Amino acid sequence: MQAAEIASLLRRHIPDLAVSYCLQLWEETPFLFKIRASRSTKLGDFSCRPGRPPRITINADSPPFLFLITYIHEVAHLRVHNRFGWSTLPHGKEWKASFRELCSPLFQLGVFPPPLAEALASHLHRPTASSLTDAHLTRALRQYDPRSAEALLLSDLPMGSRFQIRGRWFQKGELKRKRVLCRDLTNRRHYLISADLIIGEMGAQ
Repeated sequence: MQAAEIASLLRRHIPDLAVSYCLQLWEETPFLFKIRASRSTKLGDFSCRPGRPPRITINADSPPFLFLITYIHEVAHLRVHNRFGWSTLPHGKEWKASFRELCSPLFQLGVFPPPLAEALASHLHRPTASSLTDAHLTRALRQYDPRSAEALLLSDLPMGSRFQIRGRWFQKGELKRKRVLCRDLTNRRHYLISADLIIGEMGAQ
């Protein structure tokens, strides 16, 4: 991938103030950057296999601030992998330190509006595997998500409700901390899905 292609992808998905910085991160440690269709179980991921370039993917439907935070989250994984290989925990102290370090310039650039900057700064004291497991940060992000005004969340549905994600039907089960144990009605398997998943436009019954 070329820098111009990365810059073009970034401009379409993150706030303008963050584009140059995020492009710089890619130039320092290049990776394949892919935009994926919505995935109910994750916002993005980092992968690296022997003999292949590292790859980062992010969901296309993530609103700009969430997309940006996810991008930094995954680049932090890349930086930790380049330094330590597979010898660290996925979201251990090395990743937490890298994530904090990479987020710092975003505050200096004034990328985030004050309420969101405050919520993210608090989150960075103890960052988690998914930004959406932090209720305070999730509420702040929702203020800047145009889909949220009339959004129906998974947490809003009664237990036992059936809902659809990208053509797959699930039944809502028990809340497990910040995620809901849901049963896929086709393969009968159970999946942990974020309680803050927006399902209002996907269909529910």
